[in-house]
Amino acid sequence: MLLLCSFLPIGTALFSLLAAVDAYTLVDTVTRDQTLGFVDYVTRDSAHQNKVLSYENNQVYLGVDYTTYAPKGGRSSVRLTNQGLFIADIAHMPVGCGTWPVFWMPNWPSLGEIDIIEGVKSQLTNSITLHTSPGCTIANPNSQPGTITQSTDCNLSSAHEGCSVRTSSPKNFGRGFNAFGGGVYAMQWASSGIYVWFWPRGEIPSDITAQRPNTWAWGQPLATFESGANAGCDFNRAFRDQSLVFDTTFCGTWAGSMWGSSSCSNLAGTCEQEAFWLINSVKVYL
Repeated sequence: MLLLCSFLPIGTALFSLLAAVDAYTLVDTVTRDQTLGFVDYVTRDSAHQNKVLSYENNQVYLGVDYTTYAPKGGRSSVRLTNQGLFIADIAHMPVGCGTWPVFWMPNWPSLGEIDIIEGVKSQLTNSITLHTSPGCTIANPNSQPGTITQSTDCNLSSAHEGCSVRTSSPKNFGRGFNAFGGGVYAMQWASSGIYVWFWPRGEIPSDITAQRPNTWAWGQPLATFESGANAGCDFNRAFRDQSLVFDTTFCGTWAGSMWGSSSCSNLAGTCEQEAFWLINSVKVYL
């Protein structure tokens, strides 16, 4: 059953945009990209100095180094993390050949992983996926029309594939998302399941803009993950100690495997300048 309720904020919000930039410290502990991408996550001071992380015009800019030709060891990028349940207002997301942008909660695989926004290169629509240890099977009974279940075993391929849905609207990902000025993603993580909503710019519910979110008024989620057949899924056990992460990596196990089969291989000597996140706000509610 979908858990519907009205939320109260933690204080006034999870963190202000400026505080988000100031809190960018966990990256210093990142020594390896979990997707095996060609990326070098830099420290906060380096990110500011090289202008891949900034706060201007009430927006957080998370970029990448697109000026260095063939960097050694990986292209400079930023990885911003924080904990909590959230509503994210995003104006722009990374696109372009070789990119693998993710907005996620990773503690893969033993404590779960929630991929809210994910895709590679010129993908047109969002893929939403859960990854867990063995024993979590889901169903998608209340997802919006057009959301297609790809797999129901969240430990599929030893959790590398997980349980996934494919969405159908080009407004929710990539260039289509950016063309409409982005929008708002909301994710509810509850004992009954995990639920993801999306609204393009101009269709954001008034309760969200008023900072009084009420899921009763939101209708069907874009994606619903609830306990499936057989043993189902204990969401309290399968997902614990999650951290909220924005990052942009390059190639790696997914985007890299797609390179040779696409037109991207003809652009190897170029570097597109659209590989950045532009975030208006991230807010967390109890």
